[in-house]
Amino acid sequence: MPLSFEQPIVELETKISDMRSYAAEQGVDLTDEIQLLEQRLERLKKETFANLSRWQRVQVARAPGRPTGMDYLQSIFEDFTELHGDRALGDDPALVGGLAFLQGQSVMVLAQQKGRDTKENIHRNFGMSHPSGYRKAIRLFDLADKFHLPVITLIDTPGAYPGIAAEEQGQAWVIAESIRRMSRLRVPAISVVIGEGGSGGALAVGVANRVLILENAIYSVISPESCAAILWRDSTEAPKAAEALRLTADDLLQLGIVDRVIDEPVGGAHRNPGSAMERVKGALVEELAALMSLTSDEWIRQRRERFRHLGEFDLV
Repeated sequence: MPLSFEQPIVELETKISDMRSYAAEQGVDLTDEIQLLEQRLERLKKETFANLSRWQRVQVARAPGRPTGMDYLQSIFEDFTELHGDRALGDDPALVGGLAFLQGQSVMVLAQQKGRDTKENIHRNFGMSHPSGYRKAIRLFDLADKFHLPVITLIDTPGAYPGIAAEEQGQAWVIAESIRRMSRLRVPAISVVIGEGGSGGALAVGVANRVLILENAIYSVISPESCAAILWRDSTEAPKAAEALRLTADDLLQLGIVDRVIDEPVGGAHRNPGSAMERVKGALVEELAALMSLTSDEWIRQRRERFRHLGEFDLV
């Protein structure tokens, strides 16, 4: 289902498709007319997606059809071997991780996984990890250090699961422990926000040397709906909250929270997943090559300095 602001684009695409079908059925040449409509379509896409509000960016970040963590694992990495379980309670399907190759380089990769449909969303708990998910992440960080494997994390979660059972199992503590463990990795780490980066649930696997974000992804301490419910007692004020939170890729780059914005295909990653994933792969290969020249102490110092400087500001 298209997003509300995409409706004019969808209508024009339908018109082009209908004209092609009519031309084929009737044996008439409508090449010139179709080309004019295609040019108009490209202009409309560029104009629409160049002027999105922050709330519209939120909608694109959550759009159905946007590549999920598993899509990236299967597309841009080679020989991915999933590792299961936290060695304490169970295996959280909202966080997937294991060994893989990135253009010949052995890596440890972790991906927060939402579902591609309703059934999988329920199975994956909509990408919201229980404590066992973060304990799994800590276990994989330990393995990465032991075998000297660079760590890559793909962030896409509304936040950690806030249920009573999760709190009883130490959700806050295990998120803090995951943040601490990732900050002390003696290997390079790169995080990419591919969709929705929500609160501590995202930061738990986001303490990296380089933090990248897709053009239409978001990264925030709280979702716009939750922020609106707290500040205005009305979740329908989410568009206003999104503006205040400054959670878009451009905002985050200006604030120094992310280091690089990865351009998406015109129309968003959900309209051309293959191209979007290739762009992420290219960025990862470049960033990892640059980091490999540093030492373990430099990787640790770089991460600590990076995150300690977040939130600094000058009083005017």
